[in-house]
This record gives sequence, structure tokens and C-alpha cells, in this order.
Amino acid sequence: MKPKLLTTIEGYNPRQFAADALAGVTVAMVALPLSIAIAIASGATPAAGLATATVGGLLISLLGGSRVQIGGPTGAFIVVVYGVIEQFGFDGLLLATLMAGLILVFAGLVRAGRLIALIPEAVIEGFTIGIALIIGISQLKDLLGLSIARLPADLVEAVPALWNARSSISPAATAVGLASIGAIALLRRRAGSIVAIALASAAVALLSLPVETIHARFGDLPSGLPYPSLPPMSVGRVIELFPSALVIAFLAGVESLLSALVADRMVGGAHRSNAELLAQGAANIASPLFGGLPATGAIARTAANVRAGGRTPVAGIVHALAILLFVVVAAQLMAHLAMPAMAALLMVTAWSMSEPHRWREHLRARRADRFLLLLTMVLTVLSDLTVAIAVGTAVGLGQRLVRRNVGPAEWTPPDR
Repeated sequence: MKPKLLTTIEGYNPRQFAADALAGVTVAMVALPLSIAIAIASGATPAAGLATATVGGLLISLLGGSRVQIGGPTGAFIVVVYGVIEQFGFDGLLLATLMAGLILVFAGLVRAGRLIALIPEAVIEGFTIGIALIIGISQLKDLLGLSIARLPADLVEAVPALWNARSSISPAATAVGLASIGAIALLRRRAGSIVAIALASAAVALLSLPVETIHARFGDLPSGLPYPSLPPMSVGRVIELFPSALVIAFLAGVESLLSALVADRMVGGAHRSNAELLAQGAANIASPLFGGLPATGAIARTAANVRAGGRTPVAGIVHALAILLFVVVAAQLMAHLAMPAMAALLMVTAWSMSEPHRWREHLRARRADRFLLLLTMVLTVLSDLTVAIAVGTAVGLGQRLVRRNVGPAEWTPPDR
């Protein structure tokens, strides 16, 4: 369970540091707007997303079992975090995240990292597509500038609310949102997303368009991290939040280990799954102390790190420190980012999460796997993630027992 940083630092040289530093800054430019957008979509403040990317990202790179893993807030958590905040408040989310961190530390200590092999691929694909659908629909409010005080967390209630508010569509917000989607899709490589969002926000400011900004909704962004503090807790509070903590721990563990597997394929390495779980645990204990959200390995940002030349955890450390520097130096500028542009970023992210290039592959899969994917996706959308994961995994394991004489299929973890 030795952190990869201690292994890769042997023989480290200035040339590798230059490559890692460039990759870290490049990924920070991608992670900065995404962390803010994920926090807003989760029902939290932009500061919560920035704290997660800084504190969580730093610890995941310092203590993790992957050479190139990038940690922070991810789209997979939006649905869970939004629901916890709506039901238990933001303090409830902080406590649930801290509890999830303790669960992950325990999982790492008992060497539970190998258990990811028991989760059927179709279950992972199903709840990922379901989450992508929920994220995409939930962003229509800001993308179109709809006048809705607060969008319900339940998609069954959210869709009628969006339809009923259709007469309040803002032409200016819609134009900025659609233009941002096009620009982000065209400039997705490297730091293209922040360039697209910056241009859209600059156009809003220069043309005095009636479009909501981060500052208009949340006020000024803090130019630094808050002092760490424990969230309010009691025995009763711990008991009622325990199911949410289990879901957060499960998602963080699965997402991080999948990301580590993807990274292994890209760099030809081998991650240490239990060290990775310990790092995720530490990150999710520390993040809520600074008012942050759940943190995990981010597959897309990890892939971007590898493509940019990152080869050791130093790149992830630079990424976290670069985000902190942006917060300290440019908090006031970030407050003027346009909300439709941030929604556009999440719409593109949701589209990528659904992996449209693999839809044909899903349709050609065996009938049992198609059923399992569809079941998990429908339960994710219409029920909740806890039920979807529990039922999907149970059905998948049952299918595996029925065909126990058939060898497991080969599969490649997706680059989400």
C-alpha cells in the first residue's frame, strides 16, 4: 500500500519535472471551470468545487496508488450530492462525505480493492448513462435561462418543472449556451473548455447581455481556502446519513479504481488498488473539513494528464496547487463566468459520459447484459442510485452464477 509518489520519485530529474509541471497546469485549466460547474450543478457553491479540486486532488496525488491519477469532484457525484443536500442540508453532505472517507480507509486497510472485479460492467455502464441523462436534463435550466427558483432533485418532478417554465426561456442565455456547447466541443483538447467559457463570459460582459453570472447568483468567490472545521455531528445524525455515506464511498472507490485502470492502459503501468482506496479515504476526510464535496479519481482529467505528458504524481500535485493559485489570484474574474456557459460545459461532459461511440457495442451485447444495463439505467433515473447499484449488482451476480461455466468477457475500462 506504498504510495506511487515514493516509487516514482526515485531517479526523478528536471526534464521529467518540466513535463509533469506542464501537464499539471494544463489539467488545472480543464479542471478549474469543471469543478465550479459540478459544484453548482450539485446544489453547492463554486467555492466547494474549488476546495475539492485543491484539497482532494492534492491528497489523491500525494498518497494514491496510481502514477497519473487526477482527483477532484466528478459528474458521477452530482446526482448523489444534490439529493443529500436537498434532504439533509450542506452540513449533512459534509458529514456524509467525512464518513465515506473513513469507510474508504477501512476498505483500503482490509484490502478490498480487488472486489471491483465483482461489479458487472453493465451495471457501471448503466448507472453512468443514467447519471449523464440526469445531468444533461438538469442543466437545461441554466442553459436556457429558465425562471425556476429551485429545480427538484427527482427527475420525475424536474421534467414537468422545466416544461412549465418554458415560456421564460431567455434568448440571450440560450444563444450564449448553444454557442458555448459548440465552442467547447470544438476545443475540447487541453485547455479548450476554459477558453470557450472565458470568451462566452467576455461577450456577456462586453455586450451587457441579460445573462446570469456566478457573481449574480453566489456573490464574490473567496480568494483562498477556509480554515478547516468539523461539521456538526451526533449519533442520530451519523445513523441517518450512513446510507448516503455508503453510496459516496462506493462511487468514490469504483470511479477511482476504474480511472486507475484506464491510466494503467495508457502508460503501461500497474496501480496499487488498496493504496488508491486509502488515498481516496484521506481525500474525502479532508475535503469536507474545508467545505468541499466528495472527491474521486476523474477519468477524463486523468486521460488529459497522460496526453499532456504527465507521468508521475507530481503532475497531480502541480494541478492542485495551480488551481489554488488561480483561486488566490483570479477569484474575482472567475465570479463573472456566465451560467449558460457553465451549463454548456456540463452538457458536453454528460454527453461524453454517455459514451455515444459505444452505443452500437451495447446493442450488440448479449441479451442479459443489455437487460442489466437498461435496468440499472432506468432505476438510476426513476428511483435512486442506491437502489440502482444494489439491484443491478445483485442481478448481475445472479447472472454470473447461472452461467458460471462461462469465462468472464474481456472488457476495456472506458475513457469517460
